[in-house]
Amino acid sequence: MPVSPARGAAFEALLRIENTDAYASELLHSSRLAKLPPGDHGLVTELVMGVLRWRSVLDNTIGKHSSQLVTKLDLEVLTALRMGVQQLIFLDRVPAHAAINESVELVKRAHKRSAAGFVNAVLRKIAENRPKDTGLDVCAAHPDWLVDRWRQNYGTDAVRRICEYDQTPPAPVVRITDPALVAELKEEGVRLAPGSFLTSASRVTAGEIARTKTFRERRLAVQDEASQLVALLIGAGGSILDCCAAPGGKTRIIAEGNPKATVVAMELHPHRARLLRKLVPDSNVGVVAGDVRATPVCKTFDAVLVDAPCSGTGTLARNPEIKWRLKLDDLLRLQAYQLEILFAAMKHLAPGGRLVYSTCSLEPEENEQVIEKALGNDPSFAVINCREELEALQRSGDLVSVDLESLLSGPYLRTIPGVHRCDGFFAAVLRKSE
Repeated sequence: MPVSPARGAAFEALLRIENTDAYASELLHSSRLAKLPPGDHGLVTELVMGVLRWRSVLDNTIGKHSSQLVTKLDLEVLTALRMGVQQLIFLDRVPAHAAINESVELVKRAHKRSAAGFVNAVLRKIAENRPKDTGLDVCAAHPDWLVDRWRQNYGTDAVRRICEYDQTPPAPVVRITDPALVAELKEEGVRLAPGSFLTSASRVTAGEIARTKTFRERRLAVQDEASQLVALLIGAGGSILDCCAAPGGKTRIIAEGNPKATVVAMELHPHRARLLRKLVPDSNVGVVAGDVRATPVCKTFDAVLVDAPCSGTGTLARNPEIKWRLKLDDLLRLQAYQLEILFAAMKHLAPGGRLVYSTCSLEPEENEQVIEKALGNDPSFAVINCREELEALQRSGDLVSVDLESLLSGPYLRTIPGVHRCDGFFAAVLRKSE
């Protein structure tokens, strides 16, 4: 029997994610998948993200019904099994025979015909006694070492809420500063609700924002609320440097808030710099493809943003593949890279200027420890308490009336998935002495 286009596309995407370290979000928004009908595209998304979110639980279920160790299975066979189990457990509307038969066909199409009978047998056993998704442990869907360190750093209640948030598809959030856009979106079937703490943030509750004319014309962008908040911390300045700027969401906010400023947006990879130019066409933004550690820009700036490359453990709801790739040793490797970028950026800050360092990581190695080492390396910098910055944003009307304490960890900004309805972000604001 033929394989449905949706299952075939999901199978290929999952193999690419495993073999090439591709990101699911990029593959799911690729031009190739955009050609699928909306219903098929929705199923591809459910299959890919479902397998990535629940991979360890799926593998445990397979292992209980398999005569072979999961670790010994060929990737194509294991991927077909994971897809089949994910449909059996989570997708009630999919008939069991469809989930089983098409998983078998996927194995055959991948030239693993000898494993077809094995896949059929395992899935039929699971179908006869399949668990319900309501009884699954969300913490078990994460690597033990990550859960253990989150419990130590944030507490038992928070770690449960982090894991629950990670396992739920987050509603898209958009930044809207023009009220007329709300009416336009409503006409296109998009319904919005207020964000959690920013007046410019709106949560999409109905409709497909990516299919709207407003989105296609780049008059608004999908951007997590915590990411928007980090960009607002940069404040005002006549000249601003954004060191790791792609894809450009924070650059766009900085440029809108400082229309008379000169904004330099640097991006290491040329193809991402070209995309950044398309997404941020503001005339006061100059895009530079280059490495801030060896930057061709010689001047100093009133303000600098270092939104550093990081592990991304605060974004697992949208990027679940990260939790299966990341290793504990990666954190110190990333820290060394982050320090190189931050040290270079600090040299480009004018006396009296401010620097915002941020990550979308929950890990202290990439956050507090980086700031401690940076301050030890250059005593001309000091930490500004983020409470002062959040209070200023409340006075300006950008930040709604919220419990500021919940957004703070000492002098730093800290959002926690599940505790807050957004990604996990860390931010520190530094000032250079006059």
